[in-house]
Amino acid sequence: MRKLIYYVATTIDGFIAGPAGEFDFFPLDFDMLTALNAEQPETVPTHLRARFGLTDAPNLRFDTVVMGRGTYEPALSEGITSPYAHLRQYVFSRTLTIEDPQVEIISSDPLAFVRELKQQEGLDIWLCGGAKLAGLLLPEIDELMIKRYPVLAGTGIPLFERPFEPLPLTIVDTRTFPTGATVTTYRKAA
Repeated sequence: MRKLIYYVATTIDGFIAGPAGEFDFFPLDFDMLTALNAEQPETVPTHLRARFGLTDAPNLRFDTVVMGRGTYEPALSEGITSPYAHLRQYVFSRTLTIEDPQVEIISSDPLAFVRELKQQEGLDIWLCGGAKLAGLLLPEIDELMIKRYPVLAGTGIPLFERPFEPLPLTIVDTRTFPTGATVTTYRKAA
């Protein structure tokens, strides 16, 4: 069965974006970028792939991306309707309408939809972002791959929006890069 992987960047105080959705304050860590692009080239947006020499790079880990409207809108505001054209793209929204055959807007229950996706053949599914969506999909998240940058935000969009229900996790792997940025993979504790 396919896995749902929440692969996202965060500050050390747990914010994936600023209060207005800003994410340009995350520093570029070229060592981390090089390592992760080699392992998961499909997580680089289509319009940036040539810049990183990934134009013809195959999908190694993911063939599907799911995201909330807030994660999708920065690309849309730049006129990019298909940010990950090399993946199957699903955006969860009850109000958004777009005219791009490569992006499917899902207005139904995200949990039921992802459960169905996980039963299909293919590579893993990347949960690209959205604190609300991540909170809703938590029962189906198999792994969290958290890119943690040595930055404090103070406030913003948290990693998850969900009720207070502590969930123990187990660290599967951690890598630290020269800038102090880390990539840690977690699974739900047994």
